[in-house]
Amino acid sequence: MKLSICTISFRHHLYSMDQIAHWAKSKQFDEIELWGVHAKNLGLNSYYGKEWLNAYGLETSMISDYLPLEASIETMIKETQILSNIAKHWGTNKIRTFVGKKGSEQTTQQERSELLEKIRIICQKLYLEGQYLLVETHPNTLADTQASTIKLIQEIDHPALRINFDVLHVWESGVNPVEAMKELRPFISHFHLKNISSRNELSVFAPENVYAASGSREGMVPLFQGEVNYREFLTETVKTMEVHGSLEWFGHNVKDVLTSDGDEIRELINQLNVNKLYQFKI
Repeated sequence: MKLSICTISFRHHLYSMDQIAHWAKSKQFDEIELWGVHAKNLGLNSYYGKEWLNAYGLETSMISDYLPLEASIETMIKETQILSNIAKHWGTNKIRTFVGKKGSEQTTQQERSELLEKIRIICQKLYLEGQYLLVETHPNTLADTQASTIKLIQEIDHPALRINFDVLHVWESGVNPVEAMKELRPFISHFHLKNISSRNELSVFAPENVYAASGSREGMVPLFQGEVNYREFLTETVKTMEVHGSLEWFGHNVKDVLTSDGDEIRELINQLNVNKLYQFKI
């Protein structure tokens, strides 16, 4: 398993990229997921990039952005090219986006058709660059339910389309994340890992709250202390696929929580490997 931190976790902190990379390496993380805003502000700076990050023993797992599907095709293609160039600069072939700004049930067939056409255009463009578009499973998008996500994959029908499986949001939709993972497994390229103390607190992850410096953080909890059973989920997932996942922490005490969650995940993986070795010897 390769584990990332997200630079979005430091969105309200005054840390340099150098400090984040140094800290991530010191805490045994493997990769860094670059938030699109941060990636664009760094641009194609000749100092920062793939080689610079590799010098820390780290890689870029993904560029997480929000491609402007509501804009004109010309604007959308321009933004896609900018992100494609940035992804190359940082040595990743994964670009994350959301599809739409309304839930699948609230999206008309005409709106869905227009979104699908734009996603196809992006996939075709990225495919030529050897890159992938990762659609995130997320409320108020076309990937808000298991059924709509599968339908989206079938409708696009393109090898560049992949899934960023947000475990919490899949659970939020009312399905078992383990069963959903098994069904979507051929299309998953990344996981977002976060948890909540109660289903009643899920609104804390609404964009208008979670991105606000003064927003509530009530209900955000470390990975193994919430409603989603990550011990079960990770145990089942690492058995069947190579896992690349990001700890997507939006709450307070960023370094402490990420350190603790990272340590607990590595301990779990070590236990699974030991058990596997023991079973093999038997």
